[in-house]
Amino acid sequence: MSAQRTIDGIAAPLPIANLDTDQIMPKQFLRGIDKAGLDKGLLYDLRFDAVGQPKRDFALNRPEYSDCRILIGGENFGCGSSREHAVWGLLQYGITAIVAPSFGEIFYSNAMNNLLLLAPVPQAAADAILSDVSNPLTNRVTIDIHDRIVRSRHHAAHFSLSARHHRMFVEGVDMVGSSLARRASIAAFEQAHWAKQPWLESVAAVTRDRLR
Repeated sequence: MSAQRTIDGIAAPLPIANLDTDQIMPKQFLRGIDKAGLDKGLLYDLRFDAVGQPKRDFALNRPEYSDCRILIGGENFGCGSSREHAVWGLLQYGITAIVAPSFGEIFYSNAMNNLLLLAPVPQAAADAILSDVSNPLTNRVTIDIHDRIVRSRHHAAHFSLSARHHRMFVEGVDMVGSSLARRASIAAFEQAHWAKQPWLESVAAVTRDRLR
């Protein structure tokens, strides 16, 4: 994964409060054993009608938002179940960041751990940015990850980002990479732990041998 200081691109308006993970990725797209093809299921019931035809009035089906990389959402975006497929589908579709007043707690963790940037901004700021991107002539947004600022054509807003998540995005490492960067500290802790409690190191092997 590559380091990034900014995310820049076309942003699409998705002003739906309490948009849950079942809507983001409907259950019928969870039948595979891998992550492939989840982009086809993204927001399916919002993007398509009952016979599978694209809804012309939905933002992601409009040509001016066809290359969108950023969504401007409503409050409590991603609430509901712990469906990580929702995050995978967004990433596969090409979404790299979501700006909204608030996010579902589990969705937030899943997204950030997969390096899908979530930028929580005050409601007034979200409304102002939404007003910009709702106009195809001003639908481009830049997110400065390093300084934690979202900028649309006429508005700017700061967003919160923990030190851990900030480092992950700026350095381009996921949870595994972040852990591996601390291998020396982990190894030192492990050695100290076994030195203090050597009888625990082989407890699994001893138990296994007794059960044979």
